[in-house]
Amino acid sequence: MLVDGKWMENWQPVQKSDDKGRFVRQVSSFRNWITPDGSPGPTGTGGFAAEAGRYRLYVALICPWASRALIARKLKGLDALVPVTAVNPSLTPQGWQFGGYPGADEDPLFGARHIHELYTRADPCFTGRATVPVLWDMKQNVMVNNESADILRMFDTAFEHLAPSDLRLYPQDLAAEIDALNPRIYDLLNNGVYKSGFASSQEAYDEAVDGVFAMLEELEDRLTGDFLFGDRLTETDIRAFVTLIRFDAAYHGVFKTNRKQIKDYPRLSAYMERILNIPGVAETVNMDHITCGYYSIKALNPSGIRPVGPKHVYDMLEAARQKL
Repeated sequence: MLVDGKWMENWQPVQKSDDKGRFVRQVSSFRNWITPDGSPGPTGTGGFAAEAGRYRLYVALICPWASRALIARKLKGLDALVPVTAVNPSLTPQGWQFGGYPGADEDPLFGARHIHELYTRADPCFTGRATVPVLWDMKQNVMVNNESADILRMFDTAFEHLAPSDLRLYPQDLAAEIDALNPRIYDLLNNGVYKSGFASSQEAYDEAVDGVFAMLEELEDRLTGDFLFGDRLTETDIRAFVTLIRFDAAYHGVFKTNRKQIKDYPRLSAYMERILNIPGVAETVNMDHITCGYYSIKALNPSGIRPVGPKHVYDMLEAARQKL
């Protein structure tokens, strides 16, 4: 991680643990918002007006948080407005690295070798972990935001005058319900799989894995329509999907969330496939990067050997791509 702008140690998967061995995730540090006119958003400062070609999104295709932003970018038709740079999926001693793997890009702005170099450009005294996604302002050469939930939401509305869309991922009439369900899905499922995988005590693992499957059961029961809020796709569906699509391929094995697979839940399986078949979504899913990335975590998989499956996920993804 970075301490006062200096890289101090080899990358470690466990960011922090509490006194009971529970995994504790770092809070995002850069919280400015792109808005249509550059006025301040809910957090941070103003000065970030929505303009074509001004912002670059840095992602890791392994990462569910980055994939939230990628899916929103696709669904809102922002491909031509916000270019993307994808890092190497393998986790190195200095964290996320550019290039060196099929589908991984070199840094086009500064020729940086690692994501942490962007953080020290943004703040020469930055202390913390260099995470993705990163939304970078190429006009001011500053980091706008590194919180995926913010980026997903700003992509929903900030560029509407440049790329009009009938899709609203955070509709106001569902805002209260979305805001109530999102934190529960995040805590028990999105972050719950990480709390299971990176638990440093049996007690912490048992607590986390029980939460993961409690939420999966709840979502299975809830899905009586096409999506979590009936017939409308919302940001909550995107937030759920990015964990579901990785579950059987990565979390079930390397994170030890192996009580069941998603394929054992009929409604969740159909729901995951339904979202995967929405035009643009399959393009954001790279199972090679996902399995390479998760199974490269030496603390959890010292040999680095990757499994060949699961076949049902690869078949589902291939079928979705055939429709493109």
